[in-house]
Amino acid sequence: MPVPELSIVVPVLNEAPRIVAQLQPLQALRRHNVEVIVVDGGSTDGSAQAAAALADRILIAPRGRARQMNAGATASGGQVLLFLHADTVLPPHAFAAVRAAIDGGAHWGRFDVRIDARDPLLRVVERMMNWRSRLTGIATGDQAIFVRRDLFERVGGYPDLPLMEDIRFSALLKRQAAPACLAETVATSARRWQKHGVLHTILLMWWLRAAFFCGADPARLARQYGYRKAD
Repeated sequence: MPVPELSIVVPVLNEAPRIVAQLQPLQALRRHNVEVIVVDGGSTDGSAQAAAALADRILIAPRGRARQMNAGATASGGQVLLFLHADTVLPPHAFAAVRAAIDGGAHWGRFDVRIDARDPLLRVVERMMNWRSRLTGIATGDQAIFVRRDLFERVGGYPDLPLMEDIRFSALLKRQAAPACLAETVATSARRWQKHGVLHTILLMWWLRAAFFCGADPARLARQYGYRKAD
């Protein structure tokens, strides 16, 4: 099997109801030397089994998005890595866009994001997310971060944090090189916004981010965000 041009790492935890629909758009990429690795963090709903026919590899790793993504990166073969949340869908020409960015000299980057819901307030949220990312050079996991393997290894991969691992990771990458901010959009689920209400979630995320930058314990912030401690 030839060395993959791109490895897509998808961390999952209890995503069985939607994992097939999320992985289906990646099948065309698999026919063009793109590797898809699903890393399960201990699902109890059969997520790994549901994903098996739609991925090149299924891994089981300790729960935690950072740990799962690092495990997928270690097992992957591509010289470019793309980390895709299980509720985010890549645009049709994602591979070409990433390849063009890397060939153009980028060492890492991310996509613009669109939140998959009609709420007008979420249009404002996504625009602010994309604008803030361009201004600061910091990306979130919802934006499908991609990175050259050598840079990924140089910064030590994702920091082992239960929350804000994407913020800390992109800050480490930014110290090495400016990101490629692609205008192509990934579509991410609105489920976290809809669960507790859009405005409540906006305020919560602002507070959590501010607390994180002020040095608050990420484990405590993760509990306040609603993450359950691994058994």
